[in-house]
Amino acid sequence: MKINRYGVAIAGVIFHLMIGSVYAWSVFTAPIAQQTGWDESAVALAFSIAIFFLGMSAAFMGRLVEVAGPRLTGTIASVLYGLGMALTGMALHVHSLWLLYIAYGVIGGLGLGSGYVTPVSTIIKWFPDKRGLATGFAIMGFGFAALLTGPIAQQLMMTVGLERTFYYLAGGYFVIMLLAAQFIRTPQKSQELKKVVEVQGKRLTAGPELTANQAVKTRSFKLLWLMFFINITCGIGLVSAASPMAQSVTGMTATAAAVMVGIIGLFNGFGRLVWATLSDFIGRPLTFNLIFLLDVIMLGLMLLFNLPLIFVMALCLLMTCYGAGFSVIPAYLGDIFGTKNLGAIHGYILTAWAVAGIVGPLLLSVTHQLFQSYTVTLMTFILVDLIALAASFWIQRDFIENGQLNNKSKR
Repeated sequence: MKINRYGVAIAGVIFHLMIGSVYAWSVFTAPIAQQTGWDESAVALAFSIAIFFLGMSAAFMGRLVEVAGPRLTGTIASVLYGLGMALTGMALHVHSLWLLYIAYGVIGGLGLGSGYVTPVSTIIKWFPDKRGLATGFAIMGFGFAALLTGPIAQQLMMTVGLERTFYYLAGGYFVIMLLAAQFIRTPQKSQELKKVVEVQGKRLTAGPELTANQAVKTRSFKLLWLMFFINITCGIGLVSAASPMAQSVTGMTATAAAVMVGIIGLFNGFGRLVWATLSDFIGRPLTFNLIFLLDVIMLGLMLLFNLPLIFVMALCLLMTCYGAGFSVIPAYLGDIFGTKNLGAIHGYILTAWAVAGIVGPLLLSVTHQLFQSYTVTLMTFILVDLIALAASFWIQRDFIENGQLNNKSKR
């Protein structure tokens, strides 16, 4: 069967729209707490566990994508995520918090890790001429998923109840993910697109095709891991406290802050596509330089001005940078290490997400608790973003000196 590369990309977007529903967990937090009597913080912990297992399992599953193919890992993700959602409903039925952690956090998290890496490296292989755009579309689906899942989940909870909502969602996710996975295929040799193509008179080249074990030993991989970790640490830290921070720093009302949270979610999603597409034109090194430079400037504005409009505008731009890290990093890895083993390499770098998902909110809460102010928190984020900016310049310098950057990356 002949596979169209745009069909593969669409299947990848649909797949990420399903697993990205993890970002809608806050919709369930209060209803679960009310029905079971558990603390909301205890319920929210299930989300943190899921993100941790997403990042850690992605390292293994990324390698499996390259060995066994994306259809297998996509099928595994369908089963695990669907099962995790169904068992979450059962956990609520029997009032077991530990079963909730195992079901949604561990089993669902393993499904998330399997599913996250399934389409990304595959789509890049189909689009060597538009790596940033291709991954931007797929990962944008992950960012926008909460906007789709939130209203559907709310409607289901009002009509069929909380427990059955998870059963219905489990069935829906399983069927849609399973079907989408069958269309996510690695290009055959007869269909393989050349790794060197001509685009607008510029020559785009792939990396030297390192194995995953070779890649992780390089300085470039370590620097990219650090950059990705810092980007997520600051971004997820701000997301976790966006509403209380806005109210504390600017005096914004709770209602206005809730509206702001919805708005920044849109910028998080669109940022994944916009920055990734931009990286195709100006190169990945310059893109990351601009991302961290913009982070520092926007954090500085939040620190200096306590005006709601400036705060919201700065936070929206910060969220585009946060989303950008997820979509630009796979293309950057392909530029540096090649696309042959990209699934495994991408999986390894996603361990930064697992660690940052814990460190980001913890860093924010600890600094705020110690100093009773977000000033030190913002200053800390500025400092670590400057470290990430230095790492980004270091990678760019290395590749310019070695003559390994392509024409677009040097611009």
